[in-house]
Amino acid sequence: MRVIFMGTPDFSVPALRAIATVHEVVAVYSQPPREAGRGQKPRPSPVQLVAEELGIPVRVPLRLKDADEQTAFAALGADVAVVVAYGLILPQAVLDAPRLGCLNIHASLLPRWRGAAPIHRAVMAGDAETGVAIMQMEAGLDTGPVLAEARTAIGAGETTADLHDRLAGMGAELVVDVLARLPLPAVAQAAEGVTYAAKIDKAEARIDWTRSAVELDRLIRGLSPFPGAWCEVAGERVKLLRSRIAEGAGQPGEVLDGLTIACGEGAIEITEAQRAGRKPMRAEELLRGWALPAMLD
Repeated sequence: MRVIFMGTPDFSVPALRAIATVHEVVAVYSQPPREAGRGQKPRPSPVQLVAEELGIPVRVPLRLKDADEQTAFAALGADVAVVVAYGLILPQAVLDAPRLGCLNIHASLLPRWRGAAPIHRAVMAGDAETGVAIMQMEAGLDTGPVLAEARTAIGAGETTADLHDRLAGMGAELVVDVLARLPLPAVAQAAEGVTYAAKIDKAEARIDWTRSAVELDRLIRGLSPFPGAWCEVAGERVKLLRSRIAEGAGQPGEVLDGLTIACGEGAIEITEAQRAGRKPMRAEELLRGWALPAMLD
């Protein structure tokens, strides 16, 4: 089929590569290059870089509301568009242009965790299971009917980064299967169980040791690696990347042993962290030559 692919971050890349091996990707839409790095030079998105590697034409409009952009989109004569974390709202004229409409790969089991940060929120909420859904897009925020889904358990020690990579691969495999079987019946999302995965606010990342160990373990793993839950250690900001529930009790923030820290209820062990200006390190490496204070802020 003639496919338009619309995506921006690393999560979208496996789907683009998988689709391009089977179908004709007539154009890739991605967010415009953003200034990044020390020199603040424009840096193309991961999807744009892969599209250029594959020799696929790339378009990076600032918006899709303009009539000229919508006309150019329709002129591609696509059978279907596949959207994966693109970053722009699609107007109805764009949704209607491909013969089979626009399909979205969403990283949750809809209707749970509609919205911007479904992987982070699933880990932070302590969900036992998540997955990917292929949705027929409509005007509402992730409200469209679902064509297919794949499920996976969330491991006790998994971070958002771990789950991100697995779900990206699952989504790529599932969308290729769906494209091979179109048109498919779509199942309306349930009216019950709707939750919204709000964009992560950096203010959420500061550790409050008075919270329970269970809550903080989920927070640390859910915000790893970005933006990263953090605390202050003797005035130095330290990002906490991996943790697990541990034995012990004490005053909230009290260092019990190594990197085992007392919480409002129970304790957690920090197994990976990152000091300012340094690379992530396992706990045993981090503690070499670094004497922790009795209490963490």
